[in-house]
Amino acid sequence: MNIHAPPFGAYRAVKAHHFLRDSDLSADELRSLLDLARRVKIQPELYRDALRHRAVALLFEKPSLRTRMTIELAALQLGGFGVFQDHRDGRIGEREPARDIARNLDRWFDAIVARTYSHKTLESLAAWSKVPVINALSESYHPCQALADFLTVLEVYGSFEGLKMAYVGDGNNVAHSLMHSAAQLGVSISICSPAGYGPRPDDLALARAAAARSGSAVEVVSDIWEAVDGAAAVYTDVWTSMGWEDETQQRRIAFSDYQVTDEVMAAARDGAVFMHCLPALRGQEVSDSVIESAQSVVFDQAENRLHAHKALLLMMLGGS
Repeated sequence: MNIHAPPFGAYRAVKAHHFLRDSDLSADELRSLLDLARRVKIQPELYRDALRHRAVALLFEKPSLRTRMTIELAALQLGGFGVFQDHRDGRIGEREPARDIARNLDRWFDAIVARTYSHKTLESLAAWSKVPVINALSESYHPCQALADFLTVLEVYGSFEGLKMAYVGDGNNVAHSLMHSAAQLGVSISICSPAGYGPRPDDLALARAAAARSGSAVEVVSDIWEAVDGAAAVYTDVWTSMGWEDETQQRRIAFSDYQVTDEVMAAARDGAVFMHCLPALRGQEVSDSVIESAQSVVFDQAENRLHAHKALLLMMLGGS
């Protein structure tokens, strides 16, 4: 049997050499990846040798639970393996240039997965690497998270048609990735942030252009009730992302009216789900009652990181 064409369904390589931002995948490729993730999740045994002996390097400047473990586990369960290099005590490029790191790693590994403070670090690695570089989180985007998120939405609703997502909170890397992926998939999204904390204008313009092509909408509002009206999914994230800790107190003040509570969820569409990328600060961006409610799918999202990462590795490293 050809290990690159499992009987449960073939998969194909993506055109982009690297996955640094959500828009590196076309709308068709994104849909194919989510379909593959569902198939891998249902019958993982059919893909257990698909990346036999393939090696993945993990370079992380920031702490990680879900991203690191699910990427390593994804490689392992596909027949490959991951090697982790902790850079929290010294950022990538400080001890030696990123271009030299890339040209060492691409001699030994089949892919490089990096979590960085600066998106420019990822771009530098990608510019010099002959193997795929995958963004495991930067200050600009968190595309691997969005893959798991929309896999979860697809499992809940069966289709993206007619869906609206509301994102409440900081217009950060997660918000950018959700915005871009939603626009590609035809899901309307409302980003709800206080003044001065919305998404970057350039990313907003790109997402709106993609939404125009898919027939969806991307809006930015400051009123939480307007944002969640009609939303099938209500999503939030911590008010202070890694690297912005010096703004913690001012952000607590700015976001004090942006907590997702039972009342907020009741204002969304009937049966709406609550989503969070985790880790969560209960009592700040979300009440404990919401995250522990029957509407919460946060641990489904976490589980789906594994299946989404498997599909991503399969398609980035080449398929049939």
